[in-house]
Amino acid sequence: MRISQAPARKPTAVLVLADGTTLYGAGLGAVGEAVGEICFNTAMTGYQEILTDPSYAAQIITFTFPHIGNVGVNPEDVEDASPAAARAARGAIFRGPVTGPSNYRSHTDLSVWMRRRGIIGLSGVDTRALTAQIRERGMPHGVIAHSPSGAFDVEAMKKRAQEWAGLEGRDLASDVTTLQTYAHEETGWTWAKGYGVHDGSGPHIVVIDYGAKRNILRRLASEGCKVTVVSAKSSFEDIMDKAPDGVLLSNGPGDPAATAEYAAPVIRKLIENKIPTFGVCLGHQMLALAAGAKTKKMTQGHHGANHPVKDIKTGKVEVVSMNHGFTVDSASLPDNVVETHVSLFDGSNSGIALTDAPAMSVQHHPEASPGPEDSFYIFRRFIEGLRAA
Repeated sequence: MRISQAPARKPTAVLVLADGTTLYGAGLGAVGEAVGEICFNTAMTGYQEILTDPSYAAQIITFTFPHIGNVGVNPEDVEDASPAAARAARGAIFRGPVTGPSNYRSHTDLSVWMRRRGIIGLSGVDTRALTAQIRERGMPHGVIAHSPSGAFDVEAMKKRAQEWAGLEGRDLASDVTTLQTYAHEETGWTWAKGYGVHDGSGPHIVVIDYGAKRNILRRLASEGCKVTVVSAKSSFEDIMDKAPDGVLLSNGPGDPAATAEYAAPVIRKLIENKIPTFGVCLGHQMLALAAGAKTKKMTQGHHGANHPVKDIKTGKVEVVSMNHGFTVDSASLPDNVVETHVSLFDGSNSGIALTDAPAMSVQHHPEASPGPEDSFYIFRRFIEGLRAA
């Protein structure tokens, strides 16, 4: 299937895919041009959190929900945790015009905010047809451009999309990780109070930042943990110098096999030394690779806030948030690794635990609240486990 669309009367933005598919519409956000992998996200809320999630580095997000922009944006809901990760998603595609903000927490409208962050926007396109194409043929490479003059070199954009190397084989964690070690004390948001501050007591968790979402750090602090964040390329010795009670492997972008070239040896040492370890999203894939499993690229990936996942241990089904284009190959799990969670959409792996070390991980985002708090228990399970260890 190939989408075709005639230009609008005065299009100010365009999306050109590697196969020549060209979608014209109205531009918003930043002016310019960007290349990336086109994915779709099915969440009905949380567009600001999505656009600031470092896991979306080098991707252009198609929002399937038609009404985007109605709650505006604010400085509290930003998810990137370090300056290096301040620009993750390269572009955003919307069905209708971005609506004006109407929410007491809003500080500005989405288009202005996107312009400040360097995110290119395209609205007024058939996102249903684009989503259907992604589901049938996989996530394509494309170039998104916004020009108030409406001048576009479509052939050059098509060539750029065709020549782009894509995400397979690319380590992007090193592009979005923190450049310095720091302590995190902010706790979760509560109604009418905002975010709190943890006193720095409790179990000490060192977070290896492969592109960490801020709410993962908040969740740990909310559970009474002292939190220290270190770079993705920190050595085992650097981590142990912090005297951690446990280590969290964060989410992040790119091909896990590429990041594992430098991350897996460190994680193996954590496993061998029986350091309680917990992985989230990319961190889940890192733990699996370090334990001897394999990962593979998905056709369309999982991106949304309405994914059902089953906890095999309890039989409980959770509604979770997901954002990943690679998955752990369940068939490759070694004998000392058990599957703990599974996606009820396609049966793909969503969690593992090691039988001979205090290490566990989940593919989804337990710090998110789509259920609304279905998966918070996973943090408590990890903390209770490290206290027992």
